[in-house]
Amino acid sequence: MAENNRQMPDVNEQIKNRMDKLKVLQENGQDPFEITKYDVTHHTQEIKDNFDELEGKEVSIAGRLMQKRVMGKASFCNVADLKGNIQLYVARDSVGEEPYAAFKKFDLGDIVGIKGEVFRTQKGEMSVHVSAITLLSKSLQVLPEKFHGLTDTEVRYRQRYVDLIVNPEVKDTFVKRSQVIKEIRNFLDGREFMEVETPMLVSNAGGAAARPFETHYNALDEDVKLRISLELYLKRLIVGGMERVYEIGRVFRNEGVDTRHNPEFTLMELYQAYTDYYGMMELAETMYRTVCEKVNGTSVVKYGDVEIDFSKPFERITMVDAVKKYAGVDFTQIETLEDARAIAKEHHIEFEDRHKKGDILNLFFEEYVEEHLIQPTFVMDHPVDISPLTKKKPSNPEYVERFELFMNGWEMANAYSELNDPIDQRERFAAQDALAAAGDDEANHTDEDFLNALAYGMPPTGGIGFGIDRMVMLLTDSAAIRDVLLFPTMKSLDK
Repeated sequence: MAENNRQMPDVNEQIKNRMDKLKVLQENGQDPFEITKYDVTHHTQEIKDNFDELEGKEVSIAGRLMQKRVMGKASFCNVADLKGNIQLYVARDSVGEEPYAAFKKFDLGDIVGIKGEVFRTQKGEMSVHVSAITLLSKSLQVLPEKFHGLTDTEVRYRQRYVDLIVNPEVKDTFVKRSQVIKEIRNFLDGREFMEVETPMLVSNAGGAAARPFETHYNALDEDVKLRISLELYLKRLIVGGMERVYEIGRVFRNEGVDTRHNPEFTLMELYQAYTDYYGMMELAETMYRTVCEKVNGTSVVKYGDVEIDFSKPFERITMVDAVKKYAGVDFTQIETLEDARAIAKEHHIEFEDRHKKGDILNLFFEEYVEEHLIQPTFVMDHPVDISPLTKKKPSNPEYVERFELFMNGWEMANAYSELNDPIDQRERFAAQDALAAAGDDEANHTDEDFLNALAYGMPPTGGIGFGIDRMVMLLTDSAAIRDVLLFPTMKSLDK
């Protein structure tokens, strides 16, 4: 191993060599950083896709030099751009003696512009026979050694720009992420939803059970919070007569980091007047199926060793029935909080003094059920104790008209028949305030302006929130949320 290390060029020496090359270029009036534009006619993959049409014709491309084999009077190299990569044939007789001598000094990672003729080599590889090559930007850093690449996940996340350069599949993931969001917008636009934007800095961070980040607004001398949800402002717009609204935006929750959680993430929430949670089930099922087909070309997605089929009707099961099925505990037979605590102790379910019967049902669900929900499943009718913004079921007011959509054992969406009774909502907020006072830092707080909005009258409304990052994880077979966030939250290197 030590012998191999002695053979490897010293990185600092390589960087010094690149700096020296740049200095010479600048002294000779050839500073690449003074170039302001380059006319590009094609991307590399477009040339390959349309080779028969382009063979023998001149193209102009630009990209990063990724491979280089210098062989006296002629050389082969490879350039990569947004769409892919292509081989270049650079001959001294075609580009000229001085330009060829300059080209031989180019380094891997340099950004170049190429003009040349599309052709196929004797070995059959689609290539460009270069007639002119221009150094557009000098790379002063050394790319990771090609045989080992950039494999350290910590470095990949911190230096995503290098990750994107040397790992093409990473770029493909983020191209697909953009397509997912585009198709969500297309789907909702087709249903006459209007995209809106609501505040990120708020005085009352409500709409979800999460601890907010807090900051200070100097100009107003007020403490404010970063939003944890999009819900309460979007509902205000329903009150105002905007019958179908949605927002795709970042929300911020002061919580830990793991494979499915990042403190800032992308949430999409929508609200539709004159429908309920059944309407949201139809929308969620159709949207997932449509987006998957548009982006992946199929309604079946493979995640690891699991196949998830969006073509089939999504299963529907109540939370009570799910717990009965997987834990063998029937909460319809549990009448009191004491009974719930007793059955929790029997099953070694840890709970807190503040937890009510509905909270304990949810703890059973999380412990026994979630991991089994691989195929798309709507888990319906949550306890009112954990649903402060949801309409009660008229037939059973201990429960509410709410569902969570599960796939691959993950919660993918959360939806309600929205609570539009301002009197009931005030009582629910009061219960949340009591939880906060008892030490629950994820509890909601009374929002007087939102209550004022409800007092003007909100129509019956269905609402749903989708985690965009988890959706992208599923559709791209990505193991961790950091793999679908361009710049995930990382601990400072100074710490």
